[in-house]
Amino acid sequence: MYDVVQLAGSLLVLVAFGAALTGRLGQSGYPYLVSNAVGSTALAATAVVSLEWGFLLLEGVWALVSGYSIVRRATGRPVGAGH
Repeated sequence: MYDVVQLAGSLLVLVAFGAALTGRLGQSGYPYLVSNAVGSTALAATAVVSLEWGFLLLEGVWALVSGYSIVRRATGRPVGAGH
Protein backbone atom coordinates (compact mmCIF):
# COMPACT_ATOMS: atom_id res chain seq x y z
CA MET A 1 0.00 0.00 0.00
CA TYR A 2 2.86 2.36 0.87
CA ASP A 3 4.32 2.02 -2.64
CA VAL A 4 0.93 2.60 -4.28
CA VAL A 5 0.41 5.84 -2.33
CA GLN A 6 3.93 6.99 -3.14
CA LEU A 7 3.59 6.21 -6.86
CA ALA A 8 0.14 7.80 -7.11
CA GLY A 9 1.34 10.95 -5.34
CA SER A 10 4.38 11.18 -7.58
CA LEU A 11 2.30 10.70 -10.72
CA LEU A 12 -0.16 13.40 -9.69
CA VAL A 13 2.64 15.93 -9.21
CA LEU A 14 4.61 14.92 -12.30
CA VAL A 15 1.66 14.72 -14.71
CA ALA A 16 0.43 18.15 -13.59
CA PHE A 17 3.94 19.57 -13.97
CA GLY A 18 4.35 18.05 -17.44
CA ALA A 19 0.95 19.32 -18.52
CA ALA A 20 1.83 22.81 -17.31
CA LEU A 21 5.17 22.76 -19.14
CA THR A 22 3.47 21.79 -22.40
CA GLY A 23 0.78 24.44 -22.01
CA ARG A 24 -2.05 21.94 -21.47
CA LEU A 25 -2.69 23.05 -17.89
CA GLY A 26 -2.50 26.50 -16.33
CA GLN A 27 -0.41 26.74 -13.17
CA SER A 28 -3.01 28.86 -11.41
CA GLY A 29 -5.95 26.62 -12.29
CA TYR A 30 -7.67 24.23 -9.91
CA PRO A 31 -6.61 21.03 -11.74
CA TYR A 32 -2.91 21.89 -11.40
CA LEU A 33 -3.18 23.18 -7.85
CA VAL A 34 -5.30 20.30 -6.56
CA SER A 35 -3.09 17.69 -8.26
CA ASN A 36 -0.05 19.21 -6.57
CA ALA A 37 -1.78 19.53 -3.21
CA VAL A 38 -3.07 15.94 -3.18
CA GLY A 39 0.11 14.44 -4.63
CA SER A 40 2.49 16.27 -2.33
CA THR A 41 0.30 15.57 0.72
CA ALA A 42 0.40 11.86 -0.11
CA LEU A 43 4.18 12.01 -0.51
CA ALA A 44 4.56 13.94 2.74
CA ALA A 45 2.52 11.27 4.52
CA THR A 46 4.79 8.51 3.20
CA ALA A 47 7.81 10.55 4.31
CA VAL A 48 6.42 10.65 7.86
CA VAL A 49 5.92 6.88 7.85
CA SER A 50 9.45 6.23 6.64
CA LEU A 51 11.02 9.02 8.76
CA GLU A 52 12.49 10.80 5.74
CA TRP A 53 12.71 14.32 7.14
CA GLY A 54 14.23 16.04 4.10
CA PHE A 55 11.55 14.57 1.86
CA LEU A 56 8.90 15.57 4.40
CA LEU A 57 10.20 19.15 4.38
CA LEU A 58 10.13 19.31 0.58
CA GLU A 59 6.70 17.75 0.09
CA GLY A 60 5.18 19.33 3.20
CA VAL A 61 6.10 22.81 2.03
CA TRP A 62 4.90 21.98 -1.50
CA ALA A 63 1.55 20.83 -0.08
CA LEU A 64 1.22 23.99 2.03
CA VAL A 65 2.04 26.27 -0.91
CA SER A 66 -0.45 24.43 -3.12
CA GLY A 67 -3.13 24.62 -0.42
CA TYR A 68 -2.47 28.33 0.09
CA SER A 69 -2.78 28.90 -3.65
CA ILE A 70 -6.10 27.03 -3.75
CA VAL A 71 -7.43 29.26 -0.96
CA ARG A 72 -6.22 32.41 -2.76
CA ARG A 73 -7.91 31.32 -5.97
CA ALA A 74 -11.12 30.38 -4.17
CA THR A 75 -11.27 33.83 -2.55
CA GLY A 76 -10.72 35.62 -5.85
CA ARG A 77 -7.15 36.72 -5.17
CA PRO A 78 -4.49 36.25 -7.85
CA VAL A 79 -2.28 33.16 -7.82
CA GLY A 80 1.18 32.94 -9.37
CA ALA A 81 4.37 34.88 -9.87
CA GLY A 82 4.25 38.60 -9.38
CA HIS A 83 1.12 38.58 -7.22
